[in-house]
Amino acid sequence: MPRRLLATLGSLTAGLLLTLGLATPASAAGTDYAALGDSYSSGVGTNNYDGVSGSCLRSPQSYPRLWVSGHAVASFQFVACSGATTREVLNNQLGALNSGTDLVTISIGGNDAGFADVVTTCRLGSDSSCLSAVNTAKAYISNTLPGRLDETYRAIRSRAPGARVVVLGYPRLFELGSCGFGSISEYKRSLLNGGSDTMSGVISARAGAAGFSYVDVRGRFAGHGVCASSPWINGTTFPIVESYHPKAAGYSGGYLPALTAVTG
Repeated sequence: MPRRLLATLGSLTAGLLLTLGLATPASAAGTDYAALGDSYSSGVGTNNYDGVSGSCLRSPQSYPRLWVSGHAVASFQFVACSGATTREVLNNQLGALNSGTDLVTISIGGNDAGFADVVTTCRLGSDSSCLSAVNTAKAYISNTLPGRLDETYRAIRSRAPGARVVVLGYPRLFELGSCGFGSISEYKRSLLNGGSDTMSGVISARAGAAGFSYVDVRGRFAGHGVCASSPWINGTTFPIVESYHPKAAGYSGGYLPALTAVTG
């Protein structure tokens, strides 16, 4: 058979396969995925962690691991770490990215704003001390955090120029109304939820300015905060590190579908 005819037939066959979805090199290769961020990305709250992750507390029930289990993935870099701030992402996590990275997910900013200290103050302190702590955090979130996020997002884009970057926010921690003996008062819960809303607004704006996708999980967690009949977020727990983080149900029922809604 003449070479020209063979080449023509080969081109036609390849085109037909692509049309039918039977030969898609990018899909066949899978996604090169890197999961960055803090404890809400590493999966703290599940009380089930990979021993090799040490104090980073990476869980097989985290939303990055759950996403990977349902998708074709060529490589998976899981570097999210409990306690991480924007500075620690810049210093310790960007090595997971390269020019071939297709997808990056990240939750970050809560530790910069002193998330743990604010919740502890509200849990143990007076109404006035809680109000002061929340207002101090909100001032930081509004005035200082935007620059920290911009720097972090620029660095991610520089390291992974072709990647889709998905920034995931934080849920409101609490439901309002009756919460039982010994719980945080409704007033304090309302203050803390207001801080979460301020955080969500700032992260959404900076992610949008960077050209990244922002995923707001507050609606997904609505009705499942601390004090709900079926909570997806831990209250005060032991070990204490689990406190006020999503349970396994929060990652599978809240974060995972929210991420999948924008990635497919």
